[in-house]
Amino acid sequence: MKDITKKYTNGEVTVVWKPNECIHSTICFKGLASVFDPRKRPWVTPEGGTTQQIVDQIKKCPSGALSYFMNDQTDEEKLDVKAETIVETTPNGPLMVYGNVTIKDQSGNLTKKNNVTAFCRCGASSNKPFCDGSHKRIGFEG
Repeated sequence: MKDITKKYTNGEVTVVWKPNECIHSTICFKGLASVFDPRKRPWVTPEGGTTQQIVDQIKKCPSGALSYFMNDQTDEEKLDVKAETIVETTPNGPLMVYGNVTIKDQSGNLTKKNNVTAFCRCGASSNKPFCDGSHKRIGFEG
């Protein structure tokens, strides 16, 4: 699967979207439809909300497909997320890990995630160990 990253800015904050990580929870556009509207192209229009509204909404993204950085930050500041790691089991959904985490795959490759990461619990994800929203399709309960 091709690794795609898209960026959208209002001059103050840049919204980063990684579609391959999106689990289509719809939290982004249900919470801030003036910025996140999947019926439009581009679907992210940062000028539709304040920087604080955008940041607050992105922090609710359960998959980490949406992230942000302030345009005046250095590269080191963009990568350094300071957060306690919290693990939460969501009803009938993924295992959510909030904070910094490093995932090691079967080949020994490391992937660093920050902010929030959704791990598959249902076994049906085509993007294991990450959730791709398959739990909804198969009616997972747990």
